[in-house]
Amino acid sequence: MIKDTKYWVGFNRIAGVGRVRLGLLESYFGSLRDAWGADKAELGRAGLDERTVRAIISGREKLSPDEEMARLARSGITALSCRDDVYPARLKEIYDYPPVLYVRGSLLPEDEWSLAVVGTRGATPYGRQVTEEMVADLVRSKLTIVSGLARGIDAIAHRAALEAGGRTIALFGCGLDMVYPAENTDLARRVVAGGALVSEYPPGVRPRAEYFPRRNRIMSGMSLGALVVEAGLSSGAMITAQLALEQNREVMAVPGSILSLASAGTNRLIQDGARPVLSYRDALEELNLTAAVAPVAEAPEVRPASDAEVTLLGHLGTEPVHIDEVCRASGLPMAQVSSTLAIMELKGMVRQVGMMSYVIAREVRECYQTVID
Repeated sequence: MIKDTKYWVGFNRIAGVGRVRLGLLESYFGSLRDAWGADKAELGRAGLDERTVRAIISGREKLSPDEEMARLARSGITALSCRDDVYPARLKEIYDYPPVLYVRGSLLPEDEWSLAVVGTRGATPYGRQVTEEMVADLVRSKLTIVSGLARGIDAIAHRAALEAGGRTIALFGCGLDMVYPAENTDLARRVVAGGALVSEYPPGVRPRAEYFPRRNRIMSGMSLGALVVEAGLSSGAMITAQLALEQNREVMAVPGSILSLASAGTNRLIQDGARPVLSYRDALEELNLTAAVAPVAEAPEVRPASDAEVTLLGHLGTEPVHIDEVCRASGLPMAQVSSTLAIMELKGMVRQVGMMSYVIAREVRECYQTVID
């Protein structure tokens, strides 16, 4: 019933008219087009309480479905009702699916293979490294990455997916005419080009604390499962994991140090039965996709091209090492260490994981494990 979309959008603007009441209207009238023009008595006979009937009568006087659709078009936003063929099929499996989704960008059939990747806003260098490596392999395995565009793990997951040439979807806890946090505005533009921004809230709705736990149900609901990389015991990522369990989705977690508060939540999830994920292959296995996707192609071998590169490889490993420590341990001048690390990063031999700390890139670790050991 795509022709009824503007009426879904109109009703979605009226407070108190949600999925259940829209279902009553659609069932009684046959379409929301007919329900939009119904009088007070007819709305009551459809099963609506008096307060909701008053809200609809009052709301219709201030709303024009055609003008609402025109405003969305001017903003580059598409509205999808739950009756639209493009509406994510898996999302409609959950009890409290949103009746209307607002989308900037595109939702594609291949997005049915989606994985929610979430975590703390205060990502550690370990969390950043794990997220970047796993997400890169997951999108090369044709999974779409879903997250919340928040600081930390969410933003890292979106960027890693885009940089690996994959698709990513960001769920908003506000209207799509604003970006929260504002610092991720440029990232949001990139997501539009390589996926979609999605919200159940119409333009003009500002972010509120209670909206973000609700949007998390959409992240997990439209995905095959949820992967938590780092999370405190009380965090939005843990809420997403709980919602995923309630929605019968797979829940996975990356183990971390028992001494790290950033890994307290993920370690608890594993203790409670979540699948521990040590590589992207574990995630594919948990999602029953191992046989359905082609293995990730191995990166070409990268060899050190100078004595300085060999020396620096000997002082780097899987744990982040600050450039000052590399300089002290190697005995090389700071200028040489800095320039050599920059060249090695461009060659893909090392990666900076924040605050001038470096690790050996995974491909080099696999080729030169004896050097690391």
